[in-house]
Amino acid sequence: MAVEVEHIWKTFQIPHEKRSTFFENLMGLMRPNNYETFSVLKDISFQVEAGECVGIIGDNGSGKSTLLKIIANILRASKGTVRIKGKMTPFLELGVGFHPDMTARENIGVYGTIMGLSRREIDERIDDVIDFADLHRFEDTKLKNLSSGMQVRLAFSTAIQTNPDVLLVDEVLAVGDMEFQQKCFDVFNRYRKEGVTILFVSHDLGAVRRFCDRTLLLGGGEQRAFGETGEVLDKYVYCRSESKDLSDDSTMAPSSPKRWGNQKVTITDVEFLDKFGIKGLRFNSRDPMIVRIHYYAQEDVSDITFGIAIHTEDGRHIFGTNTKIKKTPLRVSVGGGHIDLRIDHIPMLSGKYLLSPAAQSLDYITTYDWIDKQFSFEVIPTSDDAGMIAISCNWAK
Repeated sequence: MAVEVEHIWKTFQIPHEKRSTFFENLMGLMRPNNYETFSVLKDISFQVEAGECVGIIGDNGSGKSTLLKIIANILRASKGTVRIKGKMTPFLELGVGFHPDMTARENIGVYGTIMGLSRREIDERIDDVIDFADLHRFEDTKLKNLSSGMQVRLAFSTAIQTNPDVLLVDEVLAVGDMEFQQKCFDVFNRYRKEGVTILFVSHDLGAVRRFCDRTLLLGGGEQRAFGETGEVLDKYVYCRSESKDLSDDSTMAPSSPKRWGNQKVTITDVEFLDKFGIKGLRFNSRDPMIVRIHYYAQEDVSDITFGIAIHTEDGRHIFGTNTKIKKTPLRVSVGGGHIDLRIDHIPMLSGKYLLSPAAQSLDYITTYDWIDKQFSFEVIPTSDDAGMIAISCNWAK
């Protein structure tokens, strides 16, 4: 095993009273402070094979970065043990140790030393660092005059000069432009081919799916799942607790900037169902989805069409359809019911999308109910394609 994590716990003590001055601390000797114990990690255990790439995912505050810092020996676990076989390099906080008044070239020497490179190794590789970071024009410029992106490129380019057996990565691919991110991916692909063991913390589920053999899911400091990446990502995306943007429709006035109509037929709820038939708000790109519109009719209505409009988060309209367009005639009887829109494959690659449900007469003149952009769902990327939508295509020669 390259990495063994056994029954790791990490707790912090949070003081109830802040003491910052000498007098406050002196008085505190006679009045002990009360502390609250907070467990960030709770009994985490897993093993990583040599040459394996393991992702670590979870919501903010789930303990991902804390776990990686314990493995890197930056933090000490409250309980449990970590065993690492071979040389370890952490890519956790790129640029720690940089000096703003030193030049880019001088900072390579400082940071390289922090990363464990010898003076000779730094001298031999300094030109490679500058070349990879594409900073030839700025190598003698003081660091404080470089953009934040340039500084990150410089730090990453220095850090990859090490030859690790175990690599710890925490969100470093979230920085830099697309071209530099691709260079970072190329480096990790090379490491994988060389048999380097990688632990990869990221919110980019597309990158986790692309690189990781297995994945660890954390939630509330607890180990929720550990196994094949696709299965764990499905568990993360589709098994989260449901929340709704429109939690109480009755609080919205029948006529308002967000809702209008004569309420002859009222839309009472909208649900999003995943490929397992479970309600949720997060979906993998290209997976099926059902949009279920619940309604209540004050009387029997035959002159009716139900429809939806989908917008991007910034309000751009990207799709709209209704039962009339799809030649699905229907009538509603007095009382409650629902109608489903079945989407075979979600075409969006990623992002948050707003949905507006509506019920209108067949000639669109009368609106029974329209709720504008008050429901939403999120799409998680599952491929390396770029842009907004997935287009089914293949290359040939």
